[in-house]
Amino acid sequence: MDMNTNKLTKWSLLALSLAAAGNIQAQERVVPLRYGDMNQWITRQIEESGIIGGHTKLLYEIGPTRSVEGNLPYSNEGGSPWGTSNVMAKVMGVVKTNTTVFPDKRDEGFCVRMETHIESVKVLGLLNISVLAAGSIYLGDMQEPITGTKNAEQNMNWGIPFQERPKALRYDYRVKLSGENDRIRLTGFSRKSKVEGKDCAITICLLQQRYEDVDGQITAKRVGTLVIRYDSSTSGWMNGCTYDILYGDITNHPDYDAETMGLRHVDYARNSKGENVLVKEIGWAESTAVPTHLMLQFSSSHGGAFVGSPGNTFWIDNVQLVY
Repeated sequence: MDMNTNKLTKWSLLALSLAAAGNIQAQERVVPLRYGDMNQWITRQIEESGIIGGHTKLLYEIGPTRSVEGNLPYSNEGGSPWGTSNVMAKVMGVVKTNTTVFPDKRDEGFCVRMETHIESVKVLGLLNISVLAAGSIYLGDMQEPITGTKNAEQNMNWGIPFQERPKALRYDYRVKLSGENDRIRLTGFSRKSKVEGKDCAITICLLQQRYEDVDGQITAKRVGTLVIRYDSSTSGWMNGCTYDILYGDITNHPDYDAETMGLRHVDYARNSKGENVLVKEIGWAESTAVPTHLMLQFSSSHGGAFVGSPGNTFWIDNVQLVY
């Protein structure tokens, strides 16, 4: 083979490689989640009870940009599918807020910042409560006002109707961990206790086939699973990160982690009667099954309600589904 022929062969191989890459890129379909660019926010102005200072606090929700004044229970606006851990509570007649999710400036727009912190309320002779609150956003909504820290999860409606099979989830992220070796549990009704294990930020994406019986109880089969733990801080933004969704029974998959990926019995959803009931996952769906609901959560801490490390911070932007 002479030199000219060799050069032509190399160029031909390069052209074929580029064409193949271009074809793969052309076949990929990317669908942004509504309001997933995190550029639009509703700002709520809530006046806390005078007995705890009567301060006006700001709660932020992901939805069409506007300001809302008054102690009004929030429900998702403008077709936004996003709920947040920002809540207005009314415990023993005392109005108190908790803000762990914030809009954060990024380039020409915004991203979401989620923080883990301790929220306290003290009223002499009446209340003395401190709770650990993690920042999270999720597909679903919250029923306000919260009336206590016990079983607060029952106020959440997890997941949205969804009948597609995306191959992956894509988003930008940034992480800053507290550096603590262990987590804490602080529920408001017991002393602070240690939970062994370093805290992490976490992404949970689940596809389910849900079934509701005549009594309004909900069971589900798991269709798709994606769980990503972030165990270390990043030096800056990680852009366009893409994670594959695993379909069907994944218990024999090398990436399977029973603690975070196993079947769940802790999530609540609103049934056809308007009641929030426990969603009990009873098994794994076939790998070709079509879901009825999509659950997606980003959280600054891991381990359940009232567990985490104060100082953990998790930023998210540009949330998309890839087909």
